[in-house]
Amino acid sequence: MVEKKELQNEYAIGIFDSGIGGLTVLREIRRLLPQENIMYLGDTARVPYGTRSAQTVLKYSIANTDFLLKQKIKVLIIACNTASAIATDVLRQRYNIPILEVITPGARCAVSVTRNGKVGVIGTLATIQSAAYQKAIKELRHDIDVIAKACPLFVPLAEEGWCDPDDEIVRMTAMRYLFGLKNYGIDTLVLGCTHYPVLKRAIQSIMGGDVILVDSAEQTAKNVVKLLAERGLFKTNAVSGACSYFVTDIPHRFVEMGTLFLGTKIESAHLIDIM
Repeated sequence: MVEKKELQNEYAIGIFDSGIGGLTVLREIRRLLPQENIMYLGDTARVPYGTRSAQTVLKYSIANTDFLLKQKIKVLIIACNTASAIATDVLRQRYNIPILEVITPGARCAVSVTRNGKVGVIGTLATIQSAAYQKAIKELRHDIDVIAKACPLFVPLAEEGWCDPDDEIVRMTAMRYLFGLKNYGIDTLVLGCTHYPVLKRAIQSIMGGDVILVDSAEQTAKNVVKLLAERGLFKTNAVSGACSYFVTDIPHRFVEMGTLFLGTKIESAHLIDIM
């Protein structure tokens, strides 16, 4: 039993997302846990998940999890807000492995930092329609006024690397989506999609400096540290960990654009078939 536990400690942290947005989660985990090995799966053949039906997102999430489990992982991170909203409960019932999602950490942070009780949430259409953030925030503090807005064009902008707040297209798109939230007087805005952190500067420029932007990637990474500590699953070998990347389509594109999300160069990504 001891040997089995020690081996499990050396297993990787598994992360999946519909594309490259989940790299913002990987970046924060890597910052806090540089010694850990990480396996990242970007389902680039089927991005985005935010426009898919719940049944389809669940099917994709199960396939992603099955693949990562074969790579010997000790914890699974659903680094996609849409999949977190739709698939978390089913995956936890189906698999005997710790599973963390990105919605609860973001909701908790929003509740803790809001000053006037008006919280905005932006995300994909599927995430907003699921009301997952609204429910999570209300469960933590029922008197908070939650205003949610779907911003579907933010994902393709991020995937294209169009993030400059001075870019006319970026600014006009952000203004179109965020104007109502700004006028409502929210003081906290949850970035309810892991693609959105790369658009932080553009979003902040529209919302103004007084509005706190909650990045669920940062909060999720803290939860990973807490979970590994509680379960005694920290990697025992102090050697710096390695990151492995898997994609379901166009690996060279993932490598090129991944640098924007990760902040460091990705050397290569392995093309896999999980269809």
